[in-house]
Amino acid sequence: MENYNGDEQVRLKAEPKKGKSLWLTSLVSGTVASIVTSSVFVFGGDFIDAEKNTVTESSQTAGAEQTESVEKNKSINTEKLSTSTDSNERADMVESASKSIVGVVNLQEMQNQNPFQQQSTESETVESGTGSGVIYKKDNGKAYIITNNHVIEGAKEVEISLYDGQKATATVVGADALTDLAVLTIDASVAPEGINFGDSDRMRPGEEVLAIGNPLGLDFSRSVTQGIVSATGRSISVDTSDGEWELDVLQTDAAINPGNSGGALINTAGEVIGINSLKISESGVEGLGFAIPSNDVIPIVTELIENGKITRPYLGVSLANTEELPQYYFQNVPEAAKSGVMVTGIETGSAAANGGLKQQDIIVEIDGTKISTSAELRKYLYTDKKIGDKVKVKVYRGNEEKTLTITLQNS
Repeated sequence: MENYNGDEQVRLKAEPKKGKSLWLTSLVSGTVASIVTSSVFVFGGDFIDAEKNTVTESSQTAGAEQTESVEKNKSINTEKLSTSTDSNERADMVESASKSIVGVVNLQEMQNQNPFQQQSTESETVESGTGSGVIYKKDNGKAYIITNNHVIEGAKEVEISLYDGQKATATVVGADALTDLAVLTIDASVAPEGINFGDSDRMRPGEEVLAIGNPLGLDFSRSVTQGIVSATGRSISVDTSDGEWELDVLQTDAAINPGNSGGALINTAGEVIGINSLKISESGVEGLGFAIPSNDVIPIVTELIENGKITRPYLGVSLANTEELPQYYFQNVPEAAKSGVMVTGIETGSAAANGGLKQQDIIVEIDGTKISTSAELRKYLYTDKKIGDKVKVKVYRGNEEKTLTITLQNS
């Protein structure tokens, strides 16, 4: 969750004023240079042509050059007009899209401590962080808002700030930590119309995109930054409250700052092609922002609206990557077992328990697919399998290789 430090201030450096004499000197120098250049061109031409006795030809040539110059100026002016038109169209598009971008305020409960009592006497809700959101649609008197799970995680209340300054209390419809998506609703009567979502699979590196959101809090609400799609099909390892996950993302160099999370990454048609989610923030690193592709967002959002949660196939185990474990665990196991995930716990009555998995088994393959991290295991199950499917799990139990058949259950 992004936190905004209200003590931070933006400081603008004033440009030094230039003296009057310097301004006059520049003006006079520029004027003199212009006159001298013109004189050299005109009189130099007449002087050369006078020796050849061809002043008339020089005049005709000068006239032709002047005509060509006028035509070039017309072409330049037309290009400027076209650029200005494109700029106006883009500004109109941003103005329209920005109405569907909202501020999301995470309010959490805090205990008021009385210094004369050992226990707290009352509590209050305080702002814990801010983010952004996108109005997806209006239906049955409700406006549905998409944001990031980490923006609203742990909130007791969620407040929405609209483009016209109105504020509304939101209801959390559902949230999913692994995909970092959440859906909220507010009364449709106070909300503008939703924004259209585009096809993220059609985006290519180099295409222009705009990021709209609320960097550093609501004081900079609906800020717009410009960039390009830097790459598609990226996979970023993230730690979530539901465990490690490989998040599929679009990479962009459009500036994404704390508070932009949950905002829109839009194409030049004004369609949302991604939900801004995270950036790499390290010394010496710039322009590495990531958005969840719209084609991944819509199925998750649809299921959250219909069911309030994401239902996935479930093994019922706790896992640890072998690379994170002490070496004494691998004294009596084959080399192949040193790259996988160890079962550190099993739920009673779970798919894993019913299928014969045991604590300290090392999983190395599922259905022939190599597994080296817990994130890879989750990705395979959640992406390629359904509840009720049977999977063949290859494990090492000590130095013994086993293949178990496990029927996946509902999470």
